[in-house]
Amino acid sequence: MDPTTAVLLMLVALILAVVGGIHIGISLGVSALIGTWIMFGSYELAAGQVGSTSFFALRDFVFAVIPLFVLMGEFVSRSGSAADLYRVMNFGLKRIPGRLAVATVAGNAVFAAVTGTSLASAAAFSRLAYPEMMKAGYSRKFALGSVAGSACLGMLIPPSVLLIIWGIVTEISIGFLFLAGIIPGLVLALLMAFYCSGTAMIKPSFAPAVDLSNEKLTTQEMISGGGVIFLIVAVLGSIWVGLATPSEAAALGALFGLVLALIKGVRWEGIRESIIDSGKVIAPILFLLLTAQMYARLLTTGGVVNLITDTVGGAGIDPNVAILMMIVIWLVLGTLLDSGSIILLTVPIFWPIAQNFGYNEYQFAIMGILAIEAGLLTPPVGLLVYAVKGAVPDKSVQLSEIFAGSIPYWILILITLLLVWILPEMTTEPICANNLHILLLLSEEIFDYSSESMTQAKVKEMKKNLHSQFTQIFEL
Repeated sequence: MDPTTAVLLMLVALILAVVGGIHIGISLGVSALIGTWIMFGSYELAAGQVGSTSFFALRDFVFAVIPLFVLMGEFVSRSGSAADLYRVMNFGLKRIPGRLAVATVAGNAVFAAVTGTSLASAAAFSRLAYPEMMKAGYSRKFALGSVAGSACLGMLIPPSVLLIIWGIVTEISIGFLFLAGIIPGLVLALLMAFYCSGTAMIKPSFAPAVDLSNEKLTTQEMISGGGVIFLIVAVLGSIWVGLATPSEAAALGALFGLVLALIKGVRWEGIRESIIDSGKVIAPILFLLLTAQMYARLLTTGGVVNLITDTVGGAGIDPNVAILMMIVIWLVLGTLLDSGSIILLTVPIFWPIAQNFGYNEYQFAIMGILAIEAGLLTPPVGLLVYAVKGAVPDKSVQLSEIFAGSIPYWILILITLLLVWILPEMTTEPICANNLHILLLLSEEIFDYSSESMTQAKVKEMKKNLHSQFTQIFEL
């Protein structure tokens, strides 16, 4: 049988298997093996190719990034630092209308930079933020929406697991993907915060003002919250300045997370449980990545990628129309599958098409992540909605309430996607580099300030340098 025909048949079989409820990893692996067998006409040759693909994939140090970042997130979660971080954010935003919801958005944005996954953020803030908002008299739908909607930030703000998976599948720089996700992630977080605060001002009954007279932070809460921020600066900063690869930075993060957990009083039993829970999260992801590598090898060997690229290019389809079709497919698949599976199924096919149209690789990646991210809030399988439903202490909460409360956040995600589409400079290398310089400068001055060495001369120099950096971004 013609190799291309064989691969196309396996592609159809793969889609039918997934729709039929067969696990995506099994579907990918079996399709890859049978397709290669049909192409070569020999089971031994097919098994050898699939086996060699698996072997070399597992040897890639990039695969260590996900387990180590997940372990870091587990250590931090186990330490209780998420609760301290939320209280610090809550206290710092006490003059803002709807501050409990805004603090939830801010807490998710920071916590996302530790865990790298939206599900962990959703589970944590369902237990932390939702009871506080209910105690303050917030609308239940508004409170649930702020928890579920802002948890999506975990899929975009580095070190996002989805960004890592995208980098592995497409073989582009994970470090630059992290940089590319910063500005869109911050823009989305700001839009969510403005929505929460604006809603509180327009409809005070949704988010009543809270008595602040007796509020104060303990020293332990400030140290713990600061420890989380230090962890973010140390891990991501080491990548951005070139001191460490993503794998090395992830190992550093896991070590710092362990130290933070020990300082917070977590003992051996808690450490052991964190490792076991990490394994439960990591194993399915790595299995999917392994089988996805087999699937991608099949597509390449069978010439399907080139066929699809040539067909789309020869059909005279407008590039923007093609990208819009991809976005629609991602949104539809988001109602049926989890985010990682969507990337593994579609990106090996969509990626060469986008490259053929001349789209910037980092712009396309962030657009894809945002479209897939929206699927986390889309019925009937909005995973974040189900995560919030399972984690909130109030068992009377209905799925329909969470879906309804999440609609504004779903719209904001699509608005951010549109901004990235029409403003590709938000995610390209030059603006990432400028953004890096700004972050480095700010971190330097923050540490100077903390050591009481912030002289007037340094203040003037800081203002001058920041103005220069932002001018460069504007000129882009």
